[in-house]
Amino acid sequence: MSIYEPYPELDELLSDIGKAGRRISEIDASEGAAGNISVYVGWPIEPRRNFPKVQVLKMPVAAPGLDGGAFLVSGSGCRLRDILDDPTANMGVVVINPDGETANLYTRHRPAFEHLTSEFNSHIAVHQDQINRTGTNFHAIIHAQPQHITYLSHIPRYQEQDYLNRHLLRWQPELILNLPRGLGVVPFQVPGSQALMSATLEKFCEHRVVIWCKHGLMARSEISTLKASDRIEYVETAAKYEVLNLANGEMADGLSAEEIGAIAGAFDIDQNLF
Repeated sequence: MSIYEPYPELDELLSDIGKAGRRISEIDASEGAAGNISVYVGWPIEPRRNFPKVQVLKMPVAAPGLDGGAFLVSGSGCRLRDILDDPTANMGVVVINPDGETANLYTRHRPAFEHLTSEFNSHIAVHQDQINRTGTNFHAIIHAQPQHITYLSHIPRYQEQDYLNRHLLRWQPELILNLPRGLGVVPFQVPGSQALMSATLEKFCEHRVVIWCKHGLMARSEISTLKASDRIEYVETAAKYEVLNLANGEMADGLSAEEIGAIAGAFDIDQNLF
């Protein structure tokens, strides 16, 4: 899937990112400066009117073949809820140079950060893999730490991918429609590490949301940043139901596998979980 002309302007993209960041904060998925956002834009944009300062950036992961592509990236230590009100303070624009090893980083003269998010390596790896696989000219990624899904990921049985999916996707008919491939699960890895990047990349080959055990999740979308935040909200809603059920002695069974299969069949959803 790609975005078609007329392409969104930079201000529209920043607004979309800001609305997604605000929503992530509203659902208690981004305490303080937790969480980060990046968006790949495959059509020409002119960042200098909004982001006049430029410096050369060594890419944390080489991005061959993305010459001229731009990434809108949140700054380390920035609050996602602040992006909507002041996007140029909390975001930078990374435009890849022909060598793929370096980029021009555009910021305003006094941004609210010194460096881009420390998990930019994982973001870039996932962006590049999806761009190479699908040819998309747009790709958004959000990392957030919703309370209920993060809590469940501390419980050993919920660290097992099939168990997690069976128990979360049973709570609302909308879940199988919006998450037909379910959730990928990555065991705990040190944030920002090569191990986390590699494991996340593998899971995103099939899934659009990946749980980072004991550290939240990542969600992606080829449609919009708000679509990625929607997926996080669906996951967190399912996790709330699951935590509520645990607190009530698991009195409810949720939708059965047969019922979920019938829903998927009625809406022609290609899923392999039920």
